[in-house]
Amino acid sequence: MFLGTHTPRLDEKGRLILPAKFREKLAGGLVVTRGQERCLYVFPMDEFVRVAEDLRAAPVTSKAVRDYLRVFLSGAFDEIPDKQGRVTIPPALREYAGLGRDCTVIGAGSRVEVWDSSAWNAYLESTEQAFADQAEEVIPGLL
Repeated sequence: MFLGTHTPRLDEKGRLILPAKFREKLAGGLVVTRGQERCLYVFPMDEFVRVAEDLRAAPVTSKAVRDYLRVFLSGAFDEIPDKQGRVTIPPALREYAGLGRDCTVIGAGSRVEVWDSSAWNAYLESTEQAFADQAEEVIPGLL
């Protein structure tokens, strides 16, 4: 499970150093693709395959399903991190997520998310109160 918040930087070649605690799970290969709220999703290869298989079961007769599949899969890039734990974020994905030099990488359970740091801070600020207010409705009886 991926947990926590980290603040690596993109280098001049668009490479991101993965947080040390995430490297082992991603070492065998990963997929980077467009996420929601203009972040990037990073999946271990086995998890991406599982997600893609689930998506394949969705009815392509639904326009919403077709639209989601197109955006999600057309932005997907597979890669194996180098020995220093770096992955290259393709220019199209850097542009999609508005990534500058300062990034925030968060653990989101079965995936990692990569955000522009200012976008992450704005998102967190805008959702923290809703997070506090909705705990009971989202996960009844958990806490």
